[in-house]
Formats: sequence, C-alpha cells, structure tokens
Amino acid sequence: MSVLRRRAAHGSSEVSLHTPAGPLEKPDWLDSIIVGDCVAALERLPKASVDVIFADPPYNLQLGGGLTRPDQSKVDAVDDDWDQFESFEAYDAFTRAWMLACRRVLKPTGSLWVIGSYHNIFRVGTVMQDLGFWVLNDIIWRKTNPMPNFKGTRFTNAHETLIWAARDKSAKGITFNYEAMKAGNDDVQMRSDWLFPICTGSERLKTADGGKVHPTQKPEALLWRILTATSRPGDVVLDPFLGSGTSAAVAKRLGRHFVGIERDRDYAAYAQARLDGIERAPDDGLSVVTSKRSEPRIPFGTLIEAGLIAPGDTLCDARRRHKATVRADGSLSAGGFSGSIHKTGAHLQGLEACNGWTFWHVVVGGKLVSIDELRTRIRGEMAAAGA
Repeated sequence: MSVLRRRAAHGSSEVSLHTPAGPLEKPDWLDSIIVGDCVAALERLPKASVDVIFADPPYNLQLGGGLTRPDQSKVDAVDDDWDQFESFEAYDAFTRAWMLACRRVLKPTGSLWVIGSYHNIFRVGTVMQDLGFWVLNDIIWRKTNPMPNFKGTRFTNAHETLIWAARDKSAKGITFNYEAMKAGNDDVQMRSDWLFPICTGSERLKTADGGKVHPTQKPEALLWRILTATSRPGDVVLDPFLGSGTSAAVAKRLGRHFVGIERDRDYAAYAQARLDGIERAPDDGLSVVTSKRSEPRIPFGTLIEAGLIAPGDTLCDARRRHKATVRADGSLSAGGFSGSIHKTGAHLQGLEACNGWTFWHVVVGGKLVSIDELRTRIRGEMAAAGA
C-alpha cells in the first residue's frame, strides 16, 4: 500500500486525493498561436490563467533614416510599421494597455519578463511600476556579436535589458529555480549579466529568398535560461508579441504550455511551422535541481501517520551513540527529556540546534536509514499522486 493510501486510511486531513471522472479537456487557446491584436486577444483569455509572460514589445527605435555601412551597403534595420509610434505619449498608452491586459491573465504567483533597449525599456519600467508590478531583477543581455556603431558617433550598443517582475509587491510563491541556475553555472550563483550571441546561423528563420523572417528574432538560449529559471514543466507561458515564435518553441521543448499572440499573419505562419517541427524533451530530462526549502513541508508526525515509523520505535544517530523513543504525537523522549526531533537531538548533544531530519535514523529491514530518506519517499508519492 502506498504512503498516501495509508495516510488516507488513518483519516489524515493534510493530503486530499481526488480521482477525476476523466481527463480534463484542454482549452482551445492553450498551445496555440492567436492571430490578432494582443490586447483584444488577452481580453478573451481567462483571468489568472498564465504562469509566466515573456514580452518582446516594439522598441520604438525612432530611426531617423536609413543606415549604411562604411562601404555604403544598407543595414537591415528595424523600420517596420509595427515599430512606429507618433509620440512617446502614444507609446506609453500602448504599453499601459497591453501591460494591464497581461496583469489580468497573470496568476498571483506568476511573473512577467519584458525585454527592451535604451529606446524604450525605461518608459516600460515606469509604466510597469505605476501599474503595481514589483520589479524582482533587471538582467543585462550582453551580446557577443553586436552590430557596430557604423557612424562612430556613439558607444557600440552591445546589450539589451530585461525586467523581471511579480504581479504585485505582496506576491508569494514566485517560481525561481535558484538551485538549478546555480548547478548549471558550475555551482556558482547565476549573475544578472548574461552573455549570449544574437540570433544567427541555422537558428535564424529565413524566407524563400534568403531574407530574415523577423528582424528582431531572439536567440533560443536567452529564452531557455528565462524559462528554466522561472517556470516549471506544465506551466503556461504567454508571449503577447510572438513574432518568430522563439518563446513558444523553447516552452514546447521544455514541456511547458504556450500561448502566442501575433498580429502579423506571415510571422504567425512561420512561427507555427517552427513549432510543428519541435519535439518535447522527455520527462526525465525536464526535472530541475531544487532546494529543500522549495519542497512541500512534511512534519515528522506524517511518518507515523503513514506507518513508516511506529510509536515505541527507537531512533538513533548514525553512530548509535544517542537514542530516543518515538511517541504517538510525533515527539521523542530520551532520558526524561521530551521534544521534537530537532530539540531532542540538540539536547542529547548539548547543542543549541540540531537538524533532526539528518541526525536521526531508524532500522528498516536490518539497515539503518535516515528519517530524511523516509520523508523523501513520502514527497515522491505525493508528487506522483499530484497532491
């Protein structure tokens, strides 16, 4: 009998098990590209239905004319209509509209990423804070291969800025896979300056005549880090300015759901073709390193309720120098002292504090087993049952 079934038999109220009548039907907007205006499309999505939003809005570059290289060849700059705004006030109104719509669909535990350049990111940040978002980090994406400043009148613009924010200041439970980021960075804390090349080579989507499908296609590596850091498998990732579909492509590969909104039908068609060719990574490749702090709390009494440890059992340390008796209420007794697994362990060693989970062991099948191993077993069964 599984741990969870034994707990249910004991009448525990800490875990409720539900057996659905059948598989839940996936909503039609999930794992899809919606063609149309982002604000109108967002208004049709359910409230608090999205875990992570990645927004790559128009930058409002305000280019004053065509750019040329020293050899007089034309620079393929961003001069599309979708990046043109009459004034800063018009851009601010546009930003406020799409950000308000995003805030409505974002879960209380969700987070928002916005990327931009010096042309727009400061205005975006102001609107974001005015609407109640709470900034968690700003990230500098430093490009290994930026476009030079051909006129030689300014510093080479070699970075873009990302703002990562919670829905509001009081938000709790924001996903941040700290241990995973650290593990992937050779056990060093991940910094807020990231080094990636711009999108080039085979990753760059091309038209039939060899031109760029989208002028500002982002590299998958950038989205890979964002989503592995701040989402989990099964989460819903929204991109209100899908473009060439990088965010959705990475989300699908990482086992996340995606929702893309794109008003340009040609971009949407290329993004869909891109998505059709992507396979989801296997389940065993999607797990990330987690800390004990992020795992569900399992009190010692749960091990007794589950039948893994019985009242009257003897616990001891790894070297069998200290012993204590388990009591029905989840406390331990030793030499006239009684208390929790932590207080009893500390008392017997003459210490101020003790981690009882790693200190205490119990004999199982003739072998000494850490009670923390039993706790891990319960957590595994809870996860398997979706508890």
